Amino acid sequence: EQLNRFAGFGIGLASLFTENVLAHPCIVLRRQCQVNYHARNYHLTPFTIVNIMYCINKTQGPRALWKGMGSTFIVQGITLGTEGIISEFTPLPRELSHKWNLKQIGGHLLLKGLTHVIAMPFYSASLIETVQSEIIRDNPGILDCVKEGIGRVVGMGVPHSKRLLPLMVLTFPTALHGVLHYVISSIVQKIVLFVLKRDNTHNLPTESSTSVQSMLDAYFPELIASFAASLCADVMLYPLETVSHRLHIQGTRTIIDNTDLGYEVLPINTQYEGMKDCINTIKREEGMLGFYKGFGAVIVQYTLHVAVLQLTKIIYSTLLQNVS
Repeated sequence: EQLNRFAGFGIGLASLFTENVLAHPCIVLRRQCQVNYHARNYHLTPFTIVNIMYCINKTQGPRALWKGMGSTFIVQGITLGTEGIISEFTPLPRELSHKWNLKQIGGHLLLKGLTHVIAMPFYSASLIETVQSEIIRDNPGILDCVKEGIGRVVGMGVPHSKRLLPLMVLTFPTALHGVLHYVISSIVQKIVLFVLKRDNTHNLPTESSTSVQSMLDAYFPELIASFAASLCADVMLYPLETVSHRLHIQGTRTIIDNTDLGYEVLPINTQYEGMKDCINTIKREEGMLGFYKGFGAVIVQYTLHVAVLQLTKIIYSTLLQNVS
């Protein structure tokens, strides 16, 4: 039983490490490509993304690929805390019961939307930290994300240009992306779990492998379902994420790395009037593939997930068989 607990903890820790630390360079490159309207190379494949990662690492050092990681943890904490507080003081349900109805679903999705709206200014600050070039960036403090987020709300702090979009303009695309991502990932996760558990009931383990198989069946279906859910949501909503990120970054005087070369820097000087104008401009000037700039980073990110998942499964299968 102690081994099972240790294994469960280790498997969960490996998954969290991959998602939040190991895959962070993919998130950095993905966001830089998304907001880089100058880019001629769209980096739609993992091969060009890996090459540009190597170039940036060579010219700026590994720190350039892990920038903004602390702020992403802070945004996750703010999101979870906000959701808990709102659900505590309002009738909006944080979890759906088995006997759910349309009213409960509506309240639950409203809670998710409000949470993303409240966390939005901090998400903007975190986004800037992850795309701002290391060449011109000062050493940010761990709580700069919070300070700049509050400054964005009250209109004080770092000077911005006149092209900065009001938070009200960012509310709809941010809430829409957050809620749709949650809906898609929840549906996919439930479908994958149902299929995996149904398959497991048909493939009953032998006595010699019962403890090993039951251990793997207890933890890995959840991880696989979570992986598939995140992948489907990220792929389906990638164009909307590109539009949202460009709107967030506009007018913030952000300087990004040149994702065509891997060295030099570029200013972000877009002049979108809102979500509709951003969509039309990307379609007109960059084509439909312009919405998928940096998509190769998603492929690299989830390939890392699969590799770590398989490695973890092999390690724990071997360990449990030896103990048995």
